Amino acid sequence: MAENETAKAAGAKERAAFICTHDTLDGAYPSLVLGINAARLGMESKIFYSFMGLNMVLDGGAERAKFIPPGVMGAIPGMSTIATGMMKKKIEKANIPNLAELQEMAMLEGVELIACKMTVDMMEIDESKLIPGVIVWNAEDFLRYAKDCKICLFT
Repeated sequence: MAENETAKAAGAKERAAFICTHDTLDGAYPSLVLGINAARLGMESKIFYSFMGLNMVLDGGAERAKFIPPGVMGAIPGMSTIATGMMKKKIEKANIPNLAELQEMAMLEGVELIACKMTVDMMEIDESKLIPGVIVWNAEDFLRYAKDCKICLFT
């Protein structure tokens, strides 16, 4: 019997893992939305924040997220500020929670938010600056979890 089938037979939850490497609105929303929905489907769900995505789990990081338009538009000075304001208005108008609210919702629903140890060390981040409830894993820890995931996505 395959490992996943053995886990199912033993009553273990299916697993989902999402990797967030961007600290932008369009980089951070997908992992949270997918992570929350995986948990709501009864899956064990974790989001691994690495490189610039790690900013999302620092105190105030979710509030600082911007939207940077793709292509040449994103290179125009001030365009990301305008685009961020417009995107946040669209998010609010659609009654979508902001990123900080989604993070809180995710943790309340059992989604674990995980900071990448290598990124924490590389960026010389004091772990006390992480939002409460965030844990730190190294790559091996994440891979041990991810190898048995039914879903494992970069978002």
